[in-house]
Amino acid sequence: MGEFGTFLLENLTQFWQLTGFYNATWQHLVMLAVGLFFIWLAIKKDFEPMLLVPIGFGILIGNVPFNTAAGLEVGIYEEGSVLNILYNGVSAGWYPPLIFLGIGAMTDFTALIANPKLMLVGAAAQFGIFGAYMVALALGFMPDQAGSISIIGGADGPTAIFLSSKLAPNLMGAIAVSAYSYMALVPVIQPPIMRLLTTKNERLIKMKPARAVAQSEKILFPIIGMLLTCFVVPSGLPLLGMLFFGNLLRECGVTNRLAKTASNALTDIVTILLGMTVGASTQASTFLTKETIFIFALGFMAFIIASASGVLFVKLFNLILPANKKLNPLIGNAGVSAVPMSSRISNNLGLEYDPSNYLLMHAMGPNVAGVIGSAVAAGVLLGFLA
Repeated sequence: MGEFGTFLLENLTQFWQLTGFYNATWQHLVMLAVGLFFIWLAIKKDFEPMLLVPIGFGILIGNVPFNTAAGLEVGIYEEGSVLNILYNGVSAGWYPPLIFLGIGAMTDFTALIANPKLMLVGAAAQFGIFGAYMVALALGFMPDQAGSISIIGGADGPTAIFLSSKLAPNLMGAIAVSAYSYMALVPVIQPPIMRLLTTKNERLIKMKPARAVAQSEKILFPIIGMLLTCFVVPSGLPLLGMLFFGNLLRECGVTNRLAKTASNALTDIVTILLGMTVGASTQASTFLTKETIFIFALGFMAFIIASASGVLFVKLFNLILPANKKLNPLIGNAGVSAVPMSSRISNNLGLEYDPSNYLLMHAMGPNVAGVIGSAVAAGVLLGFLA
């Protein structure tokens, strides 16, 4: 073989060693299968496609094998790479407040304003967070890690990302994927819990229509809500401030263009970037660990406790409520932050047992209260663990 042949062989060998086929391990293949599964769930089962398609494809992007020693600067953890720059929005906590701005701009708090006691149902669902925190501590996680894991119980992906970016950045990929996975699986997880914890008579309870809410109340709510919650938990300001600001844009009547941008274009852009980079952060070398299994198990437990706590709280609350003001326990599951999916599940189960019993608007009260509650819980955890 001549000099040219040797040179060509060396180049081909070098090229082969840079390919994904050469650098692939079984861990990469497992994660690629997980990414494909997420995409399948989104497309075939219609489980939160806006979240699972970006996350699933991000997992594929993050687990294309390459030689890290080659200095290609393409990986999400390689300083200065394009993916790393986009990932700063996750690691530095920029994306979650922007998502909360959009959530506020698209959320109608009327059901909660009309029936403030539903705030207690949303608060009760946060027991899942603090229960998981205690269990995580018992399993040997450090307090900051336990706090980050426990927030999965709120079924609020942006809040989980925000808190873990501050307290446990090394666990953020597993926490974020776990939180979004359980958000997507709400229609599968919650109905059996709701059926188990309620009787047929309780499922048939009809709630009175909510009172009409004045426009002035809708405008005052985000202002007063922001001041009250942030005075109590200043560490929740980035999330709560943006949530209530977005809602003020929606309700004040003079910033419709801004509200529309925040709730549509801005939210869509940030969701794409957030989902893709979170998915890409699940590189096999950092994701497939014993800790990840514990995180998914603890997240599942927290979500079960949160859903059950909301239902059980309504049952207890009914013991002191007059007969004509009792709440249907099927709205208790909506105390988690999965808006509006949890409310739809409450409504669907109510209609299943009584085709004339529409619970959607009633369930939206604890549902939006759960959004506020999970942000407050994150602020509390951040306040004493940071």
